Amino acid sequence: MTIGKLYGIGVGPGDPELVTLKAARLIKETDIIFTPQSRNGKPSVALSIVQGIIDERETECEILQPVFPMTEDKDILHKSWDEVTDQLYDKLASGENAVFITLGDPTVFSTFSYISSRLQSKGVEVELVPGITSFTACAARAGIQLTEQDDILAVVPQVDDRLPEILPYVDTLVAMKTSRHLDVLEECIDKDPREKEVVSIQNCTMPDENIVEGFIDNKRYFSTSIIKFKKD
Repeated sequence: MTIGKLYGIGVGPGDPELVTLKAARLIKETDIIFTPQSRNGKPSVALSIVQGIIDERETECEILQPVFPMTEDKDILHKSWDEVTDQLYDKLASGENAVFITLGDPTVFSTFSYISSRLQSKGVEVELVPGITSFTACAARAGIQLTEQDDILAVVPQVDDRLPEILPYVDTLVAMKTSRHLDVLEECIDKDPREKEVVSIQNCTMPDENIVEGFIDNKRYFSTSIIKFKKD
Protein backbone atom coordinates (compact mmCIF):
# COMPACT_ATOMS: atom_id res chain seq x y z
CA MET A 1 0.00 0.00 0.00
CA THR A 2 1.31 3.41 -1.00
CA ILE A 3 0.84 6.05 1.67
CA GLY A 4 0.57 9.67 0.60
CA LYS A 5 2.97 12.37 1.69
CA LEU A 6 2.02 15.10 4.14
CA TYR A 7 3.28 18.67 3.85
CA GLY A 8 3.25 20.78 7.01
CA ILE A 9 3.04 24.30 5.64
CA GLY A 10 3.55 27.54 7.52
CA VAL A 11 1.40 30.31 6.02
CA GLY A 12 2.87 33.21 7.98
CA PRO A 13 1.30 35.64 10.46
CA GLY A 14 -1.73 36.90 8.53
CA ASP A 15 -0.87 38.86 5.39
CA PRO A 16 -1.48 36.62 2.32
CA GLU A 17 1.44 38.32 0.55
CA LEU A 18 3.78 36.78 3.14
CA VAL A 19 2.93 33.20 2.10
CA THR A 20 5.98 31.69 0.41
CA LEU A 21 6.04 30.69 -3.25
CA LYS A 22 6.59 27.03 -2.33
CA ALA A 23 3.66 27.04 0.09
CA ALA A 24 1.39 28.57 -2.57
CA ARG A 25 2.48 26.03 -5.17
CA LEU A 26 1.81 23.05 -2.90
CA ILE A 27 -1.58 24.41 -1.88
CA LYS A 28 -2.50 24.68 -5.56
CA GLU A 29 -1.15 21.23 -6.46
CA THR A 30 -2.40 19.14 -3.52
CA ASP A 31 -6.02 17.99 -3.46
CA ILE A 32 -6.51 17.55 0.30
CA ILE A 33 -6.07 20.53 2.61
CA PHE A 34 -6.23 20.25 6.40
CA THR A 35 -6.58 23.42 8.43
CA PRO A 36 -7.14 23.64 12.21
CA GLN A 37 -10.15 25.20 13.94
CA SER A 38 -10.23 26.18 17.61
CA ARG A 39 -13.91 25.28 17.80
CA ASN A 40 -16.71 24.20 15.48
CA GLY A 41 -18.10 27.01 13.38
CA LYS A 42 -15.24 29.41 14.06
CA PRO A 43 -13.47 30.42 10.83
CA SER A 44 -9.92 29.14 10.44
CA VAL A 45 -7.44 32.02 10.40
CA ALA A 46 -4.90 29.92 8.48
CA LEU A 47 -7.51 29.09 5.84
CA SER A 48 -8.50 32.74 5.46
CA ILE A 49 -4.86 33.61 4.71
CA VAL A 50 -4.64 31.17 1.77
CA GLN A 51 -8.23 31.34 0.51
CA GLY A 52 -7.15 33.51 -2.41
CA ILE A 53 -4.58 30.88 -3.41
CA ILE A 54 -7.21 28.13 -3.20
CA ASP A 55 -9.56 30.22 -5.36
CA GLU A 56 -6.88 30.25 -8.09
CA ARG A 57 -6.81 26.45 -8.30
CA GLU A 58 -7.82 24.92 -11.62
CA THR A 59 -9.44 21.93 -9.88
CA GLU A 60 -11.55 21.46 -6.77
CA CYS A 61 -9.94 20.35 -3.53
CA GLU A 62 -11.19 18.77 -0.33
CA ILE A 63 -10.87 21.02 2.71
CA LEU A 64 -11.04 19.41 6.15
CA GLN A 65 -11.11 21.52 9.32
CA PRO A 66 -10.52 19.38 12.41
CA VAL A 67 -11.07 21.03 15.79
CA PHE A 68 -8.09 21.66 18.05
CA PRO A 69 -9.65 22.70 21.38
CA MET A 70 -8.17 25.69 23.20
CA THR A 71 -7.55 24.02 26.53
CA GLU A 72 -4.67 23.04 28.80
CA ASP A 73 -6.35 19.75 29.75
CA LYS A 74 -3.82 17.17 28.56
CA ASP A 75 -6.36 14.36 28.29
CA ILE A 76 -8.58 16.43 26.00
CA LEU A 77 -5.59 17.56 23.94
CA HIS A 78 -4.17 14.07 23.46
CA LYS A 79 -7.59 12.74 22.50
CA SER A 80 -7.95 15.52 19.94
CA TRP A 81 -4.47 14.92 18.49
CA ASP A 82 -5.14 11.19 18.20
CA GLU A 83 -8.46 11.79 16.43
CA VAL A 84 -6.95 14.25 13.95
CA THR A 85 -4.05 11.88 13.32
CA ASP A 86 -6.46 9.05 12.50
CA GLN A 87 -8.47 11.32 10.19
CA LEU A 88 -5.35 12.42 8.34
CA TYR A 89 -3.96 8.90 8.12
CA ASP A 90 -7.19 7.60 6.59
CA LYS A 91 -6.83 10.14 3.80
CA LEU A 92 -3.12 9.51 3.27
CA ALA A 93 -3.65 5.73 3.25
CA SER A 94 -5.58 6.15 0.00
CA GLY A 95 -2.31 7.20 -1.63
CA GLU A 96 -3.16 10.88 -1.95
CA ASN A 97 -0.87 13.63 -0.70
CA ALA A 98 -2.18 16.27 1.70
CA VAL A 99 -1.16 19.63 3.12
CA PHE A 100 -1.66 20.79 6.67
CA ILE A 101 -1.60 24.57 6.90
CA THR A 102 -0.63 26.29 10.12
CA LEU A 103 -0.08 29.89 11.18
CA GLY A 104 3.48 31.15 11.26
CA ASP A 105 6.05 28.38 10.94
CA PRO A 106 5.33 24.68 11.56
CA THR A 107 8.42 24.28 13.76
CA VAL A 108 7.64 27.11 16.21
CA PHE A 109 4.96 26.51 18.87
CA SER A 110 2.78 24.73 16.32
CA THR A 111 0.18 22.09 17.17
CA PHE A 112 1.20 20.45 13.91
CA SER A 113 4.26 18.98 15.65
CA TYR A 114 2.05 16.64 17.70
CA ILE A 115 0.26 15.42 14.57
CA SER A 116 3.48 15.10 12.60
CA SER A 117 5.21 12.89 15.16
CA ARG A 118 2.19 10.60 15.40
CA LEU A 119 1.94 10.20 11.64
CA GLN A 120 5.67 9.62 11.24
CA SER A 121 5.40 6.75 13.73
CA LYS A 122 2.86 5.23 11.33
CA GLY A 123 5.31 5.43 8.44
CA VAL A 124 4.06 8.66 6.85
CA GLU A 125 6.61 10.86 5.09
CA VAL A 126 6.32 14.44 6.35
CA GLU A 127 7.93 17.46 4.74
CA LEU A 128 7.99 20.79 6.57
CA VAL A 129 7.65 24.00 4.58
CA PRO A 130 8.80 27.00 6.64
CA GLY A 131 6.77 30.16 7.01
CA ILE A 132 7.38 33.61 8.43
CA THR A 133 7.04 33.48 12.19
CA SER A 134 4.71 35.85 14.01
CA PHE A 135 7.43 37.30 16.21
CA THR A 136 9.78 38.20 13.35
CA ALA A 137 6.82 39.74 11.52
CA CYS A 138 5.98 41.69 14.69
CA ALA A 139 9.51 43.02 14.92
CA ALA A 140 9.48 44.05 11.27
CA ARG A 141 6.11 45.81 11.56
CA ALA A 142 7.27 47.66 14.69
CA GLY A 143 10.64 48.53 13.14
CA ILE A 144 12.58 46.73 15.85
CA GLN A 145 15.92 44.98 15.40
CA LEU A 146 15.57 41.83 17.49
CA THR A 147 19.27 41.06 17.83
CA GLU A 148 22.68 42.56 17.08
CA GLN A 149 26.15 41.04 17.40
CA ASP A 150 26.13 38.62 20.35
CA ASP A 151 22.67 39.50 21.72
CA ILE A 152 20.68 36.72 23.34
CA LEU A 153 17.08 36.40 22.18
CA ALA A 154 14.46 34.51 24.18
CA VAL A 155 10.99 33.65 22.87
CA VAL A 156 8.45 32.44 25.43
CA PRO A 157 4.86 31.24 24.85
CA GLN A 158 3.92 31.74 28.49
CA VAL A 159 5.41 33.09 31.69
CA ASP A 160 6.28 30.79 34.58
CA ASP A 161 8.92 30.50 37.29
CA ARG A 162 11.66 29.87 34.72
CA LEU A 163 11.56 33.39 33.29
CA PRO A 164 13.06 35.25 36.29
CA GLU A 165 15.97 32.80 36.23
CA ILE A 166 16.90 33.39 32.58
CA LEU A 167 15.87 37.04 32.21
CA PRO A 168 19.15 38.58 33.49
CA TYR A 169 20.96 36.89 30.57
CA VAL A 170 18.46 37.98 27.90
CA ASP A 171 18.96 41.07 25.72
CA THR A 172 15.63 40.82 23.88
CA LEU A 173 12.55 39.01 25.13
CA VAL A 174 9.60 38.09 22.93
CA ALA A 175 6.50 37.17 24.94
CA MET A 176 3.78 35.58 22.83
CA LYS A 177 0.05 35.38 23.58
CA THR A 178 0.49 37.88 26.39
CA SER A 179 -3.23 38.11 27.12
CA ARG A 180 -2.89 34.82 29.04
CA HIS A 181 -0.22 35.99 31.48
CA LEU A 182 0.14 39.76 31.24
CA ASP A 183 0.09 40.53 34.98
CA VAL A 184 2.86 38.05 35.74
CA LEU A 185 4.88 39.23 32.74
CA GLU A 186 4.67 42.90 33.72
CA GLU A 187 5.67 42.13 37.29
CA CYS A 188 8.68 40.15 36.12
CA ILE A 189 9.79 42.85 33.65
CA ASP A 190 9.32 45.64 36.20
CA LYS A 191 11.62 43.86 38.64
CA ASP A 192 14.47 43.89 36.14
CA PRO A 193 16.57 47.00 36.94
CA ARG A 194 17.74 47.59 33.38
CA GLU A 195 16.32 50.30 31.15
CA LYS A 196 14.02 48.78 28.59
CA GLU A 197 11.83 49.43 25.59
CA VAL A 198 8.49 47.63 25.36
CA VAL A 199 6.41 47.40 22.20
CA SER A 200 3.25 45.30 21.80
CA ILE A 201 1.70 44.13 18.56
CA GLN A 202 -1.74 42.60 18.10
CA ASN A 203 -3.06 40.80 15.01
CA CYS A 204 0.23 41.39 13.24
CA THR A 205 -0.06 42.09 9.46
CA MET A 206 -3.84 41.65 9.63
CA PRO A 207 -6.30 44.43 8.70
CA ASP A 208 -6.93 45.27 12.38
CA GLU A 209 -3.27 45.27 13.38
CA ASN A 210 -2.46 47.37 16.44
CA ILE A 211 1.03 48.49 17.52
CA VAL A 212 1.58 50.42 20.76
CA GLU A 213 4.39 51.33 23.13
CA GLY A 214 4.17 49.36 26.36
CA PHE A 215 1.88 46.45 27.15
CA ILE A 216 -1.74 46.00 26.00
CA ASP A 217 -4.42 44.48 28.19
CA ASN A 218 -7.46 43.80 26.04
CA LYS A 219 -7.33 39.97 25.96
CA ARG A 220 -6.80 39.58 22.21
CA TYR A 221 -5.35 36.14 21.51
CA PHE A 222 -2.78 37.21 18.89
CA SER A 223 -0.87 39.56 21.19
CA THR A 224 2.92 39.73 21.30
CA SER A 225 5.19 41.97 23.34
CA ILE A 226 8.85 42.66 22.52
CA ILE A 227 11.05 43.84 25.36
CA LYS A 228 14.52 45.16 24.50
CA PHE A 229 16.88 45.71 27.43
CA LYS A 230 19.41 48.50 27.07
CA LYS A 231 23.04 47.63 27.58
CA ASP A 232 25.36 49.60 29.82
